[in-house]
Amino acid sequence: MVVRNSPLSDEPTVPLDLLLTGSALGIGRRMLPNSSWSRLALDLAKRPGVVADKLGGLGDELAAIVRGDSTRAPAKADKRFADPAWQSNPLFRRAMQTWLAADDTAHALLAEADLDWRDAEWMRFVVDNILEALSPSNMPLFSPPAWKALVDTAGLSAVRGFRHFLDDISAAPRVPSMVDRDAFTVGENLALTPGSVVARTPMFELIQYTPQTDRVRTVPLLIVPPMINKFYILDISPSRSMIEYLVRNGQQVFTISWRNPTAAYRDWGFDAYGQAILDALDAVERITGSERAHVQASCSGGIIAAMTAAHLAAIDQAERLAGLTLLVTVLDQHRAGLAAAALDEETAERAIAMSAQQGYLDGRSLAEVFAFLRPTDLVWRYWINNYLQGRRPEPFDVLFWNADTTRMPAALHRDFVRTGVRNTLAASNQATMLGTRIDLSMLPVDAYVVAGIADHISPWQACYRSARLLGSKDLRFVLSTSGHIAALVNPPGNPRASYRIGPVDQIEPDGWAERHATQQGSWWPNYVEWLAERSGPDIAAPTTLGSAELPPLAPAPGTYVREH
Repeated sequence: MVVRNSPLSDEPTVPLDLLLTGSALGIGRRMLPNSSWSRLALDLAKRPGVVADKLGGLGDELAAIVRGDSTRAPAKADKRFADPAWQSNPLFRRAMQTWLAADDTAHALLAEADLDWRDAEWMRFVVDNILEALSPSNMPLFSPPAWKALVDTAGLSAVRGFRHFLDDISAAPRVPSMVDRDAFTVGENLALTPGSVVARTPMFELIQYTPQTDRVRTVPLLIVPPMINKFYILDISPSRSMIEYLVRNGQQVFTISWRNPTAAYRDWGFDAYGQAILDALDAVERITGSERAHVQASCSGGIIAAMTAAHLAAIDQAERLAGLTLLVTVLDQHRAGLAAAALDEETAERAIAMSAQQGYLDGRSLAEVFAFLRPTDLVWRYWINNYLQGRRPEPFDVLFWNADTTRMPAALHRDFVRTGVRNTLAASNQATMLGTRIDLSMLPVDAYVVAGIADHISPWQACYRSARLLGSKDLRFVLSTSGHIAALVNPPGNPRASYRIGPVDQIEPDGWAERHATQQGSWWPNYVEWLAERSGPDIAAPTTLGSAELPPLAPAPGTYVREH
């Protein structure tokens, strides 16, 4: 999919409710012709002059391509056509130029159509995916890498590629494998920060990490990971682990490791997960003796954590929170673009009914939807590598984590979808948590909010608007480089990393990034300082983990994280 705008000005729009709805219904089914297609066709039929002009221009360009006179070339950043053969081979060059001309014409016709914003958003998504699939770079006949692999391996690459295709298509998610799954094992080369499970319930394990400094901060940190992924993205590998970094800087750290639910746990919804966070908070306070704790949460975990924090405020227990950190979390679905265009109450309820019938939403279906939101990087790149070249994908820990999918209970799926479609968190007293009405504006806790500038799951503009919902008088907004995951897995030492930081000082995010200077490096050191300012005096590090009533049960990363 061609990137046509800067990430600072173009708001990606694929919030959680669209992902969960598309996962239940299937992304292929959602892209079949519907009323949006019909309205596009009818509108273009009313504009014969425009259509004739665009198609006439395409015809002239195709004639120039056949003659060899066309100067059409891909963007310099388009790696699909980086191989010199796309320019030196006349057949390949003409195939590439034909596709580029057709791509430009299709998008020009979309731009001319007078569609409402819903139809325009949805048809752009559909057309982008269709055109991306038809790119000659994905076709064996026109792929220079495929031909080279065929010659170099005396045809074995085709045999291997076909085997890889059969393996991938045999089970969900039916997309090319992005990582060599044999290259990693949780607890052996992933999630290695020392610690112990100090509490276990049917819903979660609570892990306490071993201090790595002589003195630690009084106020501990409880991490609430997403419910749709496993926790170890924040402990991905040595030197790139946020948990390791925090522990080495004197922070007492605990994390929840959610159970991978089966249909037997279909009734776990918002209230069940909110209560689980409170149970984990109780355990952290009992183990450390602290009456307060920081809570850090990300993505879907951030939604539940923010609601739970608002619940504590509503029952006059907000003082239990020393600070709330929200990472790539969208609470306000206003102006949700593609999500709002694709979703309505009927579609949402149909998706809810399908997951209710099974008892859960399968994480592999969610992985398929994630892939087609960025088809160039997450589908067709691996199509070429795995099938056309017959290669195994390279080992990459983040993609291994991404493929280590989990299920979502039907009740939680229902609650997320309805909350997103109705945008109930953006208004006071429209959502509930554990019997209390949620008003995020009444949450007085200091907040640290992090977004990724190229995040296609939780758009940074939506994260900014979400931060404005919080009643925090001291609120720090951090805009990190990269996308949904790389914005978080961002250790010091990366020369390409940078961030912007500042207050949430206006209603809309327009111009915020330009007004705040880019700072080189990782935001992690700034976060450590922010925690330290709100964590009380340093005390002697505990020599043992857990407590007499909550003794260690198993070494980190625990047992729930290994369940499939």
